[in-house]
Amino acid sequence: MNNYPGMCLVFCFAIFGLGSAISCVKCKDDTGSCTTTQDCRVDEDACLTLAEKGGQKTLQCIKFSDCDFNRLAQMFPSVPKFTFDCCTSDLCNGATSIGTGKPLLGLLASLAVMWWCMQ
Repeated sequence: MNNYPGMCLVFCFAIFGLGSAISCVKCKDDTGSCTTTQDCRVDEDACLTLAEKGGQKTLQCIKFSDCDFNRLAQMFPSVPKFTFDCCTSDLCNGATSIGTGKPLLGLLASLAVMWWCMQ
């Protein structure tokens, strides 16, 4: 029980890391060279890639619950034919996705604090 405050810190760091919003690539482009990133709002938990029939792509943050063909058709009424993909990790809708994410950083910080508390 000596280490109770240290263990509390470990759990706080882990929870903080798991609750972070994701980042997505954001642009409307037909060249495939999107590099702008956006930190999504708390209620936006997914990244969207919407590909129009003519080659134009829209990349942005979205609510995962909106990742449905009928809902997207309502959100993008000027796009008659499209395909889409939704994903839920940092920058997963762009070629620069590294796949680590903020939860992993929270876990690593938690392990470092736990190691420090045990010294």
